Amino acid sequence: MPTRAASCFRLWGAISSLACVAWLVCTAPVSADTLDGVRAIRSAYVNVDRGVFDLHARVEYPVNPAIRDSLRDGVTLTFDLETKVERERRWWMNTTIVEIALRRELSYHAVSGRYIVRDVRSGVQENFSTLEGALDFLGTVDSWPILVEPQLGSGSYRISVRAGVRRGALPASLRAILFWTDDWHRVSEWYSWSLPV
Repeated sequence: MPTRAASCFRLWGAISSLACVAWLVCTAPVSADTLDGVRAIRSAYVNVDRGVFDLHARVEYPVNPAIRDSLRDGVTLTFDLETKVERERRWWMNTTIVEIALRRELSYHAVSGRYIVRDVRSGVQENFSTLEGALDFLGTVDSWPILVEPQLGSGSYRISVRAGVRRGALPASLRAILFWTDDWHRVSEWYSWSLPV
């Protein structure tokens, strides 16, 4: 029959081991540097089609082993393309006309070995055999309606676009360890241009 001291020693050892594992996971480069890399809007413009302003953008997202490993460990990443349309004022602050975001999630399906991209709003999914293919798809935005002509009056407008990547859903095993970290959010600089109407 084990003594009380031996039981306490085993409990203390288990708690110490768990604390060491949690510390290693939280300070490991995977959690701190996973989203580092280039996140830049390479180009963006709007076309007007029957009174609807459609955004076209090209975004470069980082491809690195840490992202691949995180996805394979069950982490879901959320990719946002934030868009603002502001009316430019000469003597006062700009007025925001529209502020919307295109939000899509990237996850890895271990059984099929495919990367899944899901549009959060519509639920439409695409799947890819490579991470590079999925990130290329996420970085290509064509004909996304952001504004209709009746929302605009006369004057000058500024359109701004920014790309962001953040951690989405975690598997239950990681949720218990990483509940306090918010080191998984990166955004690009705003890419802006004027739109005279």
